[in-house]
Amino acid sequence: MKPEGYNSVSPYLIVDGAGELISFLTSVFDAVELRRFPDDSGRLMHAEVRIDDTVVMVADSTEGWPPASAQVHVYVPDVDAVYVRAMELGAHSISEPEDKPYNERQAGFMDVGGNTWWVSTYLGQSNARAESAA
Repeated sequence: MKPEGYNSVSPYLIVDGAGELISFLTSVFDAVELRRFPDDSGRLMHAEVRIDDTVVMVADSTEGWPPASAQVHVYVPDVDAVYVRAMELGAHSISEPEDKPYNERQAGFMDVGGNTWWVSTYLGQSNARAESAA
């Protein structure tokens, strides 16, 4: 069983500065914070944000759970706008927005926690693919 409205597979990001990462995600992806569980010192033991239809789980690293970088892909309505917001918020560019041969416009950047985000806007079925399917 899973909570209503949750997806079956969720990225779980363990970083130094989970609160900063949540702020970044809310600003870049219009993520909505769902839950936040700080410990007595204020570090986040567990938090959740929703990006479109997906829940992303986030926690501050601890001695037993060191930070670990991840690669996450997100489809967005406007890859260029998301990329610009990420750059304005201090992300490190991996790849500027460009049209790809698989009919997506894609960009990549690294967030404040060291995770790489690949963002794409699907442009529709490519002509080559449509011709090969016929």
